[in-house]
Amino acid sequence: MPCCSENVLSADNQQERLDTGWIVGFVDGEGCFHVSINKVKSMRLGWQVLPEFRIVQHERDLQILHRIREALGCGVITTNHGNRKELRVRGLKNLNRVVEFFESHKLQTTKRKNFELFAKVISMMNEGKHLTEQGLTEIAEIASQMNRQTRRRYLESPETIRQTPLKR
Repeated sequence: MPCCSENVLSADNQQERLDTGWIVGFVDGEGCFHVSINKVKSMRLGWQVLPEFRIVQHERDLQILHRIREALGCGVITTNHGNRKELRVRGLKNLNRVVEFFESHKLQTTKRKNFELFAKVISMMNEGKHLTEQGLTEIAEIASQMNRQTRRRYLESPETIRQTPLKR
């Protein structure tokens, strides 16, 4: 009799995989869906839309970041600051995977609203709308409704105010 089971559904393997409901709960508490708009002169419109999904944990919990990354099938783990580690997902291809996961497995807290806005931005980027002035302004408006609801630099820039008057 072999010493190790080749059955991927064995009890040992079940304990190694994270339950999707557990991931949702963890992200509800610890995850962040964020969209920044950065001034980059080399970009066609002078601005870059940078959406990201992230989770920051103390280095003692690094294993959980690896397991979540494995469950999502994407992401990079780096040092955030000092003894904090971060799982970060960027890039449309990878962010589409994250959106797909959380559309199938619904968040339960107010973070769901942030996710829905985030997913809308990802959809707009998939359509190339972030490459137009109108789309960029719409994305900035959506991003300003996320998380702490602060005004974004893009919406306050003299170039944007001159080009696109905002309804206040």
